Amino acid sequence: MTESPPPSPTSPGHVLALLRAVGPMTRLELQERVGLSRVTVVERLEVLRGLGLVRQAGYRESSGGRPAELLEVDDTGRTALVADLGQSHATLAVVDLRGTVFARDDHRLPARHSPNEIVPMLLDAGRKLLRRTGRAETLCAMALSVPGQIDHELGVTVAPPTMPDWNRVPLREPFADTLGVPVLLENDANALALGDYYALGRPDATLVGLKVGTGIGAGVVISGHIHRGESGSAGEIGHMRIEGSQQRCSCGRRGCVAASASGQALIRELRSIGARSVADVVRLVGAGRGDAVRATEHAGRLVGTVLATMVTIVNPRFVRVGGAVGVLPPFLDGLRRTVEANAHTHALRNLDIGPSQLGENGAFVGLAGLVADEMLSPATVDAMTAGRTPLPERSPNSRSGGA
Repeated sequence: MTESPPPSPTSPGHVLALLRAVGPMTRLELQERVGLSRVTVVERLEVLRGLGLVRQAGYRESSGGRPAELLEVDDTGRTALVADLGQSHATLAVVDLRGTVFARDDHRLPARHSPNEIVPMLLDAGRKLLRRTGRAETLCAMALSVPGQIDHELGVTVAPPTMPDWNRVPLREPFADTLGVPVLLENDANALALGDYYALGRPDATLVGLKVGTGIGAGVVISGHIHRGESGSAGEIGHMRIEGSQQRCSCGRRGCVAASASGQALIRELRSIGARSVADVVRLVGAGRGDAVRATEHAGRLVGTVLATMVTIVNPRFVRVGGAVGVLPPFLDGLRRTVEANAHTHALRNLDIGPSQLGENGAFVGLAGLVADEMLSPATVDAMTAGRTPLPERSPNSRSGGA
């Protein structure tokens, strides 16, 4: 089959990409940026307006004469179904491509859950959410985050150590077949890192996102691109070893930082005072229980030891820490002090370490942005203009009854 030629640098897709990157612009500013005639720019914008991808954003102040209309990308009229799957939870949400959450659905999962049970449940819950929000007709994609590595070519998970029953499980096919839209898969820590990167305004910088919940993982975003590594294992910080530790990890090895400093490890350590879940650990720390505060601060120092190595190697501008355990003040304080004491001096210059500001919706913001980057890319938009669109027509006022 003959491949489609790459989109022209002055195509409608590239005009939209420029608007996404720079922000609201006038027609004249667009014309100067892309080097097209006024007539051609107007034609490109009319195509994008017809697809519901561009809208008016006000007017540029004028020193005299008629104010110029400002145009911006309309990323609110299409919908994504996003899901964050973990060892003990599954959370779904209906969002627009800006990350606005219209509805969410949270499920607690048993300790050893099976894909044969969970995948149908996610599909059923997703269809119900779409019906509830009335946005089924504008669904353009689904994005799913899971722990561990992902084979992006085959669309399967690869050996998630905390979820052994999910190894080599096809995830893209069942959702794509049922929903009839493209399905994107991503590591959960990568999704959280992307969310914080988008929340910072997409800076031209490197960000390390650290997620500490039941397990531990990290994601690296470099100027908007996820660094996955050769085999997809970049950021598996939870399985770096702590010198002198012999604690057995869920991956089968001994000494991994996750075995001593994850939410699961804290549950084990604090079981005598009533901890049976990560939520219990959070509650005990919030209540000021001294043993829980000390254990959580110690966990932060252990994670900080391996994060200091990562900071020295990657040299990021930002580190954002999320997850139910990661945002706890004692954990964050222990982590920050340890990184500052152990990372290379030059790597600490201008380093900004802080908690994720996105709360429970962090992964959703990251997944929505992942969908937007894919579905609003120049190649995808130009395929839409040629009638080969994978996106549904914009219909923000529809009240569909099903997916």
